[in-house]
Amino acid sequence: MWFTISRIILRNRVIIIALLTLITAFMAWEARTVKLHYKFGGILPTKDSAYIAYQNFIETFAEDGNVMVLGTNDKTLYNLNNFNAWYDLGEDLKALTVEIDSGDGRKFQVQIVDSVFSVANIYRLKRDDEKRRFILDKVIKEKPVTQEGLDTLIRNVKSLPFYDELLYNDNNNSSMMLLFVNNKLFSSEHRVKALNLVKDRVELFSQKHIKIHYSGLPFIRTLVAQKTKSEISLFSILAGVVSAVSLFWFFRSLQVTLYSMLIVGVCVIWGVGTIGLFGYKITAVMGLIPPLIIVLGIPNCVFLINEYHLEYIVHKNKVKALARMITKIGLANFLTNFNTAVGFAAFIFVSSPVLREFGVISTIASMVVFLVSLLLIPIIFSYLADPQPKHTSHLEKRWITLWTERLVYIVNHKRPAIYITTIAICILGVIGLFKIKSTGYMVDDLPQNDPILVDLKFFEKNFNGVMPFEILIDTKKKNGATKDNTLRKIEKAQELLKEYPAISKSLSIVDAVKFGRQAFYNGDPAEYKLIQSEEKSFIGPYITGTGNSAKKGGNLLKAFVDKDKQKTRITTHIADLGTVKLNTLIEELKPRLDSIFPADKYTVTLTGTSVVFLEGTNYLISDLVESVVLAIVGIALLMAFLFSSFRMIMVSFIPNFIPLILTAAIMGYWGITIKPSTILVFGIAFGIAIDNTIHYLAKYRYELKRNGWNIGLAVDEALRDAWVSIFYTSVILFFGFSVFAASEFGGTIALGILTATTIVVAMFTNIFLLPAILLSLDRAATTKAFRAEPLLVIYDEEDDIDYKGLEVEKPSKKTEE
Repeated sequence: MWFTISRIILRNRVIIIALLTLITAFMAWEARTVKLHYKFGGILPTKDSAYIAYQNFIETFAEDGNVMVLGTNDKTLYNLNNFNAWYDLGEDLKALTVEIDSGDGRKFQVQIVDSVFSVANIYRLKRDDEKRRFILDKVIKEKPVTQEGLDTLIRNVKSLPFYDELLYNDNNNSSMMLLFVNNKLFSSEHRVKALNLVKDRVELFSQKHIKIHYSGLPFIRTLVAQKTKSEISLFSILAGVVSAVSLFWFFRSLQVTLYSMLIVGVCVIWGVGTIGLFGYKITAVMGLIPPLIIVLGIPNCVFLINEYHLEYIVHKNKVKALARMITKIGLANFLTNFNTAVGFAAFIFVSSPVLREFGVISTIASMVVFLVSLLLIPIIFSYLADPQPKHTSHLEKRWITLWTERLVYIVNHKRPAIYITTIAICILGVIGLFKIKSTGYMVDDLPQNDPILVDLKFFEKNFNGVMPFEILIDTKKKNGATKDNTLRKIEKAQELLKEYPAISKSLSIVDAVKFGRQAFYNGDPAEYKLIQSEEKSFIGPYITGTGNSAKKGGNLLKAFVDKDKQKTRITTHIADLGTVKLNTLIEELKPRLDSIFPADKYTVTLTGTSVVFLEGTNYLISDLVESVVLAIVGIALLMAFLFSSFRMIMVSFIPNFIPLILTAAIMGYWGITIKPSTILVFGIAFGIAIDNTIHYLAKYRYELKRNGWNIGLAVDEALRDAWVSIFYTSVILFFGFSVFAASEFGGTIALGILTATTIVVAMFTNIFLLPAILLSLDRAATTKAFRAEPLLVIYDEEDDIDYKGLEVEKPSKKTEE
C-alpha cells in the first residue's frame, strides 16, 4: 500500500502542490476570523447546575462583570485642584467614545462607559411630592471654587451611608471610581482600543495629579487576552528558532532547515485556520496550538529526511530513496502521529468546553502534521539536487558509536542499578503525587510583580475585592421580595457578610429602601433604615414610583428584584481568594444563609463569576483522571493492534507511566497546582512519550525475526538502531516545549517545563528500562502472540520492491549547480 502511495505522490507532484496551495490559502483566510476569548471560565460544563444558575441570574439581572474600577489612597485627592481634576476625569470618561468600523465601510462612534460613580459623581434622592416619587439629584453639580466649598460638599457626600465603603473608605483614606462599561463593546475585538482610550485619559490624570490603580473584570480580561495573543506569536517564533537550530545542528544543511520550517509553517496555518473553521476562540490553552504544531512537526521531518539520506547513501538513487522513505517511514510516522492524536483526543470527552475544543483542534493538527510532511518532503526533495556528502555526514558521528556501545553495556550488565533507580524514583513519585492540589486564582498565572496583580491587591486591601459575587434569593411567590419579613432577613444576611474580611460591602433591595427612607426625611443620615409598617402608605409610593427611572429616579428597586418581585439579589465583590479558600468560605457561608432563609420558603443560590470559576476549577481533577484514563485506553488499543500481545502492552506502559508519576510528584513537591494549563501535561506527554516505545518495540520485533528469535541479540540490535532517533526527537521536543518557559503565565511556564521534563525522563526509561525489562523477562514477555505476524508491519527492510517503473524528472544541470 505504501509503495502505491509513494507512486501517487511522486507522479502527481504538480497536482498535489496546487491542491495544498489552495487549501493553505483557504485556511489562511479562515485564520483571519479567529478571535480572542475575553471571558474567564469555559471550564464549567454548560449542563452543570452552577453554570445554569449563573445564566439564569444574568438573564434576570444582566451580567455581573461589566464594572471597571479606578482607585487611589492618596490623601490629597480632597485638595481642591486634585478633586476638580477627579471630577473632570469622571465627566470625560462618561463622554468618551470609540470609533467602530461596521464592516461595510461605515464608521460610527460608540460610547465606552455607560455610567460613572465616584465621590465627585454621585446622586442623592430628592422628593417630588407632586408625583410622589424620588428624582435623582447630583450631589456635586459643578466643580467647587474654594477648599471650604469642597469640604462642605464632601460632608454632604459622606452623609449618605449608601456610598460608604462602596466609593470611599475613611479607614484607609481610599477612594474608588466605578466605570460601568459598555458590555457589548467589551465583549468584542474593539475592547482593546476602547480600554486604551480610557487608560490614556486616566494616565494623563495620574501624571498631573495622583497615582491611579486599575482593576475590575473588563480591565483584567482585556489585558490577559492581549498577553495571550502576544504570547502566541512569541512562542511560535521561539519554537521556530529552536526547531530551526536543532535541524541545522542535526543535518548541517540550510536547505533542509528552510524547507522543513516551510512545511511546519503550512501546518500552523492549517491549525489556526481549523480553529476559525470550527468557530472556536483563542484561549490561554488554545493559544498553545501554533507552537505545539511546530514542536510536533519537526520530528516528522527529521524521521523522513533521515531515512531519505540513509537510503541515498546505500544506492545513490534519489527517486528510489524518496520512494523507500515513504514506504518505510510513512506507516511509522502515521502510527506515532495517530498515537499522539489519541492522547489529545482524550480531551474531547471531558466535561470542560475549553479542554474539549483544544482536544478537537490538537487531534486534527496531529494528523495534519503527518499528512503535510508526508506529501511535501518527497515532492520538495524530488525537485532539489542530490544530497551531498556534507548533508549525510550526520549519520556517521563518532560519539554516536561510542554511546551506542556504552548503552548496550549498561542494559546488559547494570540492570540491578537501573531497577533500584527506578524503584527509588517511583517511591518519591508516589509520595509527591499525594501532595498535588487542584487550586487556582482568577489571575494566578501572572507573576506577583505584574501590574495587574499589584493593582488587584490594592483593591483587595482597601475595598476587600473586585471579583463579582452574588447571592440570589427566590422567595417562591410573587411580590415576596418586598415583604417586610424578607427585607429583615436580607438585612440580617448582609450583617452576616460583614463578618468576612474577604467580602466587600454588599448592596441589596434593603439598601435601596433605606436610601429612599433617608431621602424622604430630607437626607437625615439617622433615617437610613428600613421602613416601618406605619410608614409604608406614604413612603412606599416614592420608592416604587414609575416614570423615567433612568433620568429621574423611578423605581429604586429595579436593579435588585425581577419583574415579578419574586427574586432578589445581594450583590457584592470578593477578593481573589483562590479556589481552596473560596470553597471553604462558601461551604461555611451557605449553611448560615440557609438558616436565615428557611428552605420551605426560600431558595438561596450563590453565584457570580467567582463561583463559576470555582466550580469550573473543581471539575479539573475529574477531567484529569478522565483524560488520562481515556488516553491510556486508546493507546492500549493501538498497541494491541500493533503487537497482538497483552503482556507486551503491560511492558510498554511501564517506562511511560514512570515519567507521569515523576511529573505529578514534581507538581506536588513544588506546589504546582492542577489548572487548565497544567492539566494538559499528562495527556500530551503520555501520547508523545509512548512514540519512543512504539519505535523501539517495532524494531525489536523485526530484529527478533531477523536473528532467529534470539532475545538478547534482538534487544541489543534494536537499541543500537533506535536509540539515536529516540534521542534526537526527545532533544528536539525538550527544547521545543521549553520555549513555554518564556511565558508570563505561571501555568504555561509549568506546562512547558513539566512536559519537557516528562519527555526527557521517558527518553531515559525507554532507552534503559524498557530493554532491561525485555532482557529480564526473557520469554515471559516475548510470547507467541508477539512473535506472530502483526496486522501492520512497521519495519520490513528485507522486502525490496521494484522501483524501476517509478521515475520523476531529474533536475537540470543548472539546478544541480
